[in-house]
Amino acid sequence: MTAYQRIKKQVRRAPRSRRGVALILVLGALVILTVFATELQERTATTMAASTADRDGLKAEYHARSSVNLTRLLIATEPLVRKAIDPLFRAAMKSPAPQIPVWKFSELVLAPFNDANHSSEFESLTGTHLDQSKSLGLSGGYFEYPTVVEEDALINVNSAVLGDPQSARSLSQKLLGLYGVPTYAEFFQDADSDGQYSDPSVICSAMIDWADFDEQTAPCEPPASGTATAAKPTDSGEDNYYQTLGLKYQRKNAPYDSIEELRLVRGVGDEFWGNFVDPDPNDPSKRTLTVWGQGKVNVNSANEQTLLAVVCSGAPEAPVCNDVEQMSIFLTSLALARQITQGAPLFKTPRAFIRAMQGKGKGVGPLFAALGLEPVEFTNAKQVTKSITTESRVFSIYAEGVVPGRNRETRTRIHTVIDFRSANELGANTNDQDNSDLNKDAQSSSTAKTSDAAKKSTADPSTSSTSGDATPEQLAAAMASDPTGVIIYHRVE
Repeated sequence: MTAYQRIKKQVRRAPRSRRGVALILVLGALVILTVFATELQERTATTMAASTADRDGLKAEYHARSSVNLTRLLIATEPLVRKAIDPLFRAAMKSPAPQIPVWKFSELVLAPFNDANHSSEFESLTGTHLDQSKSLGLSGGYFEYPTVVEEDALINVNSAVLGDPQSARSLSQKLLGLYGVPTYAEFFQDADSDGQYSDPSVICSAMIDWADFDEQTAPCEPPASGTATAAKPTDSGEDNYYQTLGLKYQRKNAPYDSIEELRLVRGVGDEFWGNFVDPDPNDPSKRTLTVWGQGKVNVNSANEQTLLAVVCSGAPEAPVCNDVEQMSIFLTSLALARQITQGAPLFKTPRAFIRAMQGKGKGVGPLFAALGLEPVEFTNAKQVTKSITTESRVFSIYAEGVVPGRNRETRTRIHTVIDFRSANELGANTNDQDNSDLNKDAQSSSTAKTSDAAKKSTADPSTSSTSGDATPEQLAAAMASDPTGVIIYHRVE
């Protein structure tokens, strides 16, 4: 019997219970491989989705950064635009041209730098063609047109940090003008989120005490007479309110770093925030308070609520601050005046704003009177004039980059604050004022140094002087100044 026959015979004698074992093993292996493959696919898909999200998020961030940089450049062109129209403005209005809010036209100016869809809108509006342009526009996404908020058009709660009693006095009056008028008394009748009762004066003091450097309670009282005196700290020290509530922080006694830091201050709950700080989170231009800016409020660009606070800070007894009807007339008149001028500045100077509120002057003043607004009698018009301005130098840029996908859309938002107070004029190494000062210094010193320079030039050529030389400090300041401003706050969401 051959070996093959012996094996065949043994197989025939195998019990029936052992048949089909191989099939079970194969099926088990298939199940294990299926589970393994499914897990591998899920992990791969998750990793791929995360990588795609990171990629799209980075692209959206840089689309938003492009919007910020383009807006900075647009703002930097304002002095050039103002200089170009100044002769025409002087001929027509007999006065220098005011600051021109060129940033309000970002939707038109920045369209060619956006994606193809937005560029086509620009082409149809202007009748131009961008087909022949090079390195212009975005691909794989776009940016929403930025919102520019003039921080100088808001009430700066960091003003008291200067240590000047008059600055603290001016800030307290503006804060009380914002939420301390009798019209808003009902907002302070109930306990706040901490179960404490805080009236407008207490919240005003808390806002100032958070940022100032002393340990004395800041007084917050409206002016009682026509003579405004400088605010002086009271003899009582700052209380331990935050420790009493069991909070894990104390007063900062340093400047606010961001507007959100105000939420830590006593009395600033959600209701207060929604009524007096940021009424519409989707529209930053409705904000009333800031932690940046020069301190003076730009009356040409301030929103209605902020402008009313400025008025009530200098005239707390005026009807517009105590009568709902008069308040409504003021808000309506201001909105109508801005609609008529199509964004052009309403007031040439701070004094023009004061006269308009008094029912005097030309343009806005007669319009207020015609619509029934009673003239405002300021307790100290000069003091109010010193606290306002008609130009802005600090701006917030809210930009948003978008990257569309197959099943989702990635958005990245950037909030950047730009300070133009030390910015040179676009296209020049130094601004005109600095050039003028340098030339004057050089001319005044050239005569006195001529003889000494002539004597030293032979012995040491490096000491020979040229007209218009500047000191190292002046040159360093000029070189450090960016025509597109300095970033003082940057946040990516």
